Amino acid sequence: MTAAQGDPNGAAPDPGPDLALKILVAGGFGVGKTTLVGSVSEIRPLRTEEQLTSAGESVDDTEKVDRKTTTTVAMDFGRITIRSGLSLYLFGTPGQDRFWFLWDDLSDGALGAVVLADTRRLEDSFPAVDYFERRAIPFLVAVNCFTEARSYGADEVARALDLDRGTPVVLCDARDRDSGKEVLIRLVEHAGRRYTSRVLDSVG
Repeated sequence: MTAAQGDPNGAAPDPGPDLALKILVAGGFGVGKTTLVGSVSEIRPLRTEEQLTSAGESVDDTEKVDRKTTTTVAMDFGRITIRSGLSLYLFGTPGQDRFWFLWDDLSDGALGAVVLADTRRLEDSFPAVDYFERRAIPFLVAVNCFTEARSYGADEVARALDLDRGTPVVLCDARDRDSGKEVLIRLVEHAGRRYTSRVLDSVG
């Protein structure tokens, strides 16, 4: 409907209320969650990072991320506008298992989740994958392509993680805003299809 058809005075039709969706960014320790939230956020991201210390050496495996000096202890938060009237609120989860008790609160009301993966430490993705599968929260796996990591195709990663059929796997660079935004768009599309399918199943 054009503006002229919608209003005799030529005013544009009311686009309706803005929609804000909650998205989680999860994954293992040091995989790039804070980086992804920071690179795409249009506001100054909220970060709850603390310095890594010798006291945490026994619980924080830094073997493949030896240059990492900080860790998220609560969450990261950012916001991105995908299009007019649609914004995503991003909540980055802490990666270490000793902070997993926070995940239930963070996931409450979430549309879906991005599980960031590092092919050098792919096994670190299993807890997040299991978490979202058990709770039927739509998610996709985004492989953060570190320059020093061996390259794998999306199908290879899906098989290695034993993902349910239809769970998307995408390649990304968490440092690049356009790459991160594309990941989020793919997630929203995937979650939309999942919820539509559930509604149809419930009335079928």
